[in-house]
Amino acid sequence: PLMLWRWATGARVEQIYLPIEAVAPALPLAVLVAEDARYCIHGGVDFAAMRDAIDEADDVSQMRGGSTIAQQTAKNLFLWPGRSVVRKALELPLALWLDLVLGKRRLMEVYLNIAEWGPGGEFGAEAGARRAFGRSARELSAREAALLAAILPNPRRRSAARPGPGVRRLAGIYESRSRSSATVAECLRRQARL
Repeated sequence: PLMLWRWATGARVEQIYLPIEAVAPALPLAVLVAEDARYCIHGGVDFAAMRDAIDEADDVSQMRGGSTIAQQTAKNLFLWPGRSVVRKALELPLALWLDLVLGKRRLMEVYLNIAEWGPGGEFGAEAGARRAFGRSARELSAREAALLAAILPNPRRRSAARPGPGVRRLAGIYESRSRSSATVAECLRRQARL
């Protein structure tokens, strides 16, 4: 819906689909450790993370994100941006369905290709990598992949090309965790063999 809205209003949209096999392996790993560390063990919705997010918030306006890759994909494909109970209620069954129907590897591929990666209408990892680093998502280093993952919560305000101290700090954490995430890497490889 966000891409369609931009097209309908005449705003710029850049989106180049890239199969997951063509993406630098560091990018899906960095995205998983940044956005959904339990990706390989839940069925599209991480109820434990949602419970933690609810418990930590004093009220709904303070609630941090607890969305999985499947939930974010459901929102990006079918729903609207912003926070609302109605959107979240619609998002949950869609996320469960996407995880079941697509499987982990294909779901990650779709997410990497539809997520917003820049302030100028860049959607998908390829457009984000070109904007930030002037090259394809195929050629990303582990550090560049971690920088892209660090801007995902708000690519309109954060920059991988000119990262501030917070983005650099998060990227360092994600890069380090990616190196030690053999189970996540195996999850995506295993899905490719099925």
